[in-house]
This record gives sequence, C-alpha cells and structure tokens, in this order.
Amino acid sequence: MSKSGKVLLHDKPVGDIWQDEEGYWFQYLPDYVANPIYGPVSQTLPVREYVYHDDRNLIPFFDGLIPEGWLLDITVKNWKLNEKDRMELLLTVCKDCIGAVGVIRNEE
Repeated sequence: MSKSGKVLLHDKPVGDIWQDEEGYWFQYLPDYVANPIYGPVSQTLPVREYVYHDDRNLIPFFDGLIPEGWLLDITVKNWKLNEKDRMELLLTVCKDCIGAVGVIRNEE
C-alpha cells in the first residue's frame, strides 16, 4: 500500500514524499531543482535531483514535523490514528506546521 504527499515550502510545492513496500522516499520536483528559490526544506536535505530514501524509517526531518507528547496523544485520539504509522500522521496533521514546511496528502 502506497501513501504519498506533496511537500510545500512557503506554501509552494517543492517535492514529493511517499511510502511504499520499499520504504520512505522524498524527491524535489525537477522545476524546483532547476530554480530552488527558497533553498532546501532542511539543511539535512540539500536540493538535488536524486531521490532520498530510507528503507525502514520516515526520513528524520519529516518525522520531526509530527507532534510529540500530549499533542501526539490528542492527535491520535481525535483522528483515530495509529501513532506508529508515521507517514499517516505526517499526511494527516502536517499541512499547517509551525515554520515554512508543510505536507499535503495526494488525492488517491
């Protein structure tokens, strides 16, 4: 089962993020690689044309956008989510994060 979303920087699409049977992936959009007007989404994810991949865990920068502690507890309870499903949490609650980065779910 694949889950995917669009990564926004200052409300503009800059990349795609997805999870499939091979792990977690992030890739900047080709137009953004050609003209990265806002720079990288994170210092740990420099703008490049090649895909970022982790076969076991959500890429750490994006995992860090997910609420923690009591706020995570409220999120899990209100949306009836599994707190271990990091990609579903990211796609559900990280549209309007504090800061410049957001993630919106791709329509299925």
